Amino acid sequence: MTTKASSEEAPRDAAAGTATEQTSTLPGILLCLAITAVAAGLQAIEEHSLGHPYVEALVIAILIGIAVRTAWNPGARFRPGIAFSAKQLLEVAVALLGASISLQAIVASGGALIAGIVATVLAAIAASYGICRALGLPARMAILVACGNAICGNSAIAAVAPVIGAEARDVAAAIAFTAVLGVLVVLGLPLLIPLAGLSEHQYGVLAGLTVYAVPQVLAATVPVGLLSTQVGTLVKLVRVLMLGPVVVLFSLIAPHLPGARPAAGRPGLTKLVPGFILGFLALATLRSLGLVPDAVAWPLTKVAALLTVVSMAALGLGVDVRVLARVGGRVTLAVTGSLVLLLAISLMLIRALGIA
Repeated sequence: MTTKASSEEAPRDAAAGTATEQTSTLPGILLCLAITAVAAGLQAIEEHSLGHPYVEALVIAILIGIAVRTAWNPGARFRPGIAFSAKQLLEVAVALLGASISLQAIVASGGALIAGIVATVLAAIAASYGICRALGLPARMAILVACGNAICGNSAIAAVAPVIGAEARDVAAAIAFTAVLGVLVVLGLPLLIPLAGLSEHQYGVLAGLTVYAVPQVLAATVPVGLLSTQVGTLVKLVRVLMLGPVVVLFSLIAPHLPGARPAAGRPGLTKLVPGFILGFLALATLRSLGLVPDAVAWPLTKVAALLTVVSMAALGLGVDVRVLARVGGRVTLAVTGSLVLLLAISLMLIRALGIA
């Protein structure tokens, strides 16, 4: 009898635990949804008053999130939902975006652009590492900054850190500054359109080469136009796919770094190629084969757009501008210098390839 009762209670306990976990994410998700609603409302006011949303809901959500986070630090009950919105919902949004993009566009971009993306990532890693070391940063910290800058920000830092045996404080400092600088890039990159005389196509390539995270590419390109969004996302995905080879490369280099010690572990397949990227590619493949009709692609694209705004709200809530005062001046200078260098390399690539 006792065994039977225990076996019956176990599923109930598991269900109760799941329900508690789901409930714990609710306050944070509701906070992100509230910010999303305000952002959407402000965009609607722009459209009604000006005829065009000069600042999209995506960007508005980031700014509101940052303002809220700076004025008020959400308590522990909000954090699980904010983290869920910033990661899981964000990844779902990117995966669903694949339904609106044909992989034929990658082929149309040509082998020269793909080769240029690979060369840009490798050159940015080498140059960023050199800048960091010249400023006196430790070798592992320099690698984290270089990979985060050249590939995909926090994801690259998190993937590379275990294989090089990076210390927690170095990882935290690199991620903290990347979070702030990543938002600044999203907000400031469109200013280069008039300054550098960029076309929609050129700007898409630039955004894909320089913006840290895939969803942030959306925030940086959606206000510019559909072509920029599609090109930027595709370029960014090729850049993200460089993460696997780079992690493997540094796993081989790690034993030869100064003060080498055993790595904390080796990343699995989902670290080398994140699951949401595989989902994006799967949907894009189905779309390219004509297996995702317009009647299905349209609502999926709308859901992706909504989830992206919610994720941007969560991203803003995770950024405290005061973190700049807590990171070292050398780290600030190294990351900023690396980003400027990446922008310069990317612009040179655009000109060299004659992208119109």
